[in-house]
Amino acid sequence: MVLSIERFSGKVAVVTGASAGIGASIAEDLVKNGIIVAGLARRTENVEKIAQKLTGQKGKLYAFKCDMTVEAEVIATIKQIIAKLGPISILINNAGLSLNTSLLGGDTKKWKTVLDTNILGLCIATREVAQNMIANKTAGHIIHINSVLGHQVIDFPGLNVYGPSKYAVTALAETLRLEINREKLQIKVTSISPGYVKTDIQSVSGLGDLPIPPLDPADIADAVIYALSTHPHVNVSELTVRAVGS
Repeated sequence: MVLSIERFSGKVAVVTGASAGIGASIAEDLVKNGIIVAGLARRTENVEKIAQKLTGQKGKLYAFKCDMTVEAEVIATIKQIIAKLGPISILINNAGLSLNTSLLGGDTKKWKTVLDTNILGLCIATREVAQNMIANKTAGHIIHINSVLGHQVIDFPGLNVYGPSKYAVTALAETLRLEINREKLQIKVTSISPGYVKTDIQSVSGLGDLPIPPLDPADIADAVIYALSTHPHVNVSELTVRAVGS
């Protein structure tokens, strides 16, 4: 089987959380493959720096400011992308975070931020993009960047609602796939579940680095390109990626 992402060349992709780490790496790889990328982030200056670095590539990266915890912003941003760049063919739901607290004595505000970002923001972006795909009869692809913690519970202090939020992503991806099948739509759904990836999420969360071999963000970008490159009749519904020895 020859894999090719060529059919998406010149098409529009949306990548949430595109300012750093996995999202930035995915955006870069998509642009290098000729795709027009809308990179969503609160820190648009970081996305703009990445876009400058990609000058001369086959595709192009555009920065869009968006807080994934604010529904009105997500809806308005998707509409803005469609108006500026055209119909959307790919959605990469990458935005996600963990905040260091606990369940026994946890901080409700931190719980809500994690759940609003990892679950509701993902659902809202998916709904808005899916409606655009349906309206344009697009053979699109929706990819959720999940986690191995969406499939297993580990005893690690501070993770609290992060793992449960990723379990929700696992269920949401499969539920979406079944809805799409029921409606007979030509839209693929993939859940990509990385193991430990060394990014700035560790410092933001206050959890620190884990004592196991890490993946690089580029490894997850490779997984995204693989899923997008499969033949139109093939849907990789779940893909787990771990570092050797982890």
